Amino acid sequence: MKFLLNFLRQDVPKAGKELPLYFRRAFIASEGMLVVYFLLCFGIYPIIYHVWEWIPLLFAACGCGCFWLAKHEGARWNLVAFAALCMGWVFWNVYAFGWSSGVQHFLTLLLIFVFFNIYGKPVHKVIWFFVILASRVLLFSWSQRHDAVYAELLFQYKDANTIYQTLNTVVFFLMISVACIIFSTSIQDTERQLRLRNQTLYKEAGTDPLTGLPNRRAMIEKIEGFLKENKDVPFSVAIADIDFFKKVNDTYGHNCGDYTLVKLTELFTEHAVGRYSVCRWGGEEFCFFIPEKNLDEAGVIMMDLGFAVEQMKLKFEDHEFGITITIGVEEYDFLSPLEDLLKSADEKLYMGKNSGRNKVVV
Repeated sequence: MKFLLNFLRQDVPKAGKELPLYFRRAFIASEGMLVVYFLLCFGIYPIIYHVWEWIPLLFAACGCGCFWLAKHEGARWNLVAFAALCMGWVFWNVYAFGWSSGVQHFLTLLLIFVFFNIYGKPVHKVIWFFVILASRVLLFSWSQRHDAVYAELLFQYKDANTIYQTLNTVVFFLMISVACIIFSTSIQDTERQLRLRNQTLYKEAGTDPLTGLPNRRAMIEKIEGFLKENKDVPFSVAIADIDFFKKVNDTYGHNCGDYTLVKLTELFTEHAVGRYSVCRWGGEEFCFFIPEKNLDEAGVIMMDLGFAVEQMKLKFEDHEFGITITIGVEEYDFLSPLEDLLKSADEKLYMGKNSGRNKVVV
């Protein structure tokens, strides 16, 4: 019951005059096969039943008219036209050749088009369902009480009736297969694009746009993931801050500040290989995740990094300058929450800044 209520309450996009590509393909493919099928029926009746019947030509002409609708009208009118074509053919065939002709299966094809119409309101789909169901039930009931127009021919040419029913079954399964392929391909393609887009958005949400490094959220997720999978493995974190970065911005401009962050990122990335992960923590701060290293080992790595930064020469336009960083390092104690670990590293960072900068505090 809950599933049904959710189905009835779902919102649908407003239908425009332009027919969605996948729906147009499905309509054109199905209507094209129907036109060929109608013409085939027109040609086969004289052979198997020894009777000329011009009705299939009328349906073939109507099928051609549906092609025009597929190019000029929206989903609503195309669905109505296709329903009239299918239901008209089913009604006439049951009237002319009886229930055993097998054409009633074409109503199932119509049902697929109804429920795959993303512009159709749920209540309208339910109404279509009951209309199609009622049509099938009424046709069966009528066929049980009335003889078909060509009842004598059906009795006289039993093999012909088998041929016609086989033709109808083959055409029905062919059409329903084509429609399902088109609809399922569209759904799979849409889902694939959504997944790729979601992956892109997720990556963008966790990436600093200037440096291309992971941001604070992504780093926290990385450390938390490590904690869940490696509960007994030691690790350390470090937080670094560029010394007198405001002076760089004030002296050479904010573009130079951005240049500095990018060049520093390149150094961090090269230095990090096989040692640690780095992210932009915010502003001129960076955070380092150093797995499987205790406080002393992490401190040595960060001292090596600090020395590399001090040796780096920067040149922006006509200005040559250098920078230094101050780093606070802390080891996980297997008891404290991650927030406390990061807070402790940050406190050590400010201890270093207050005691002269360009140093690593462990």
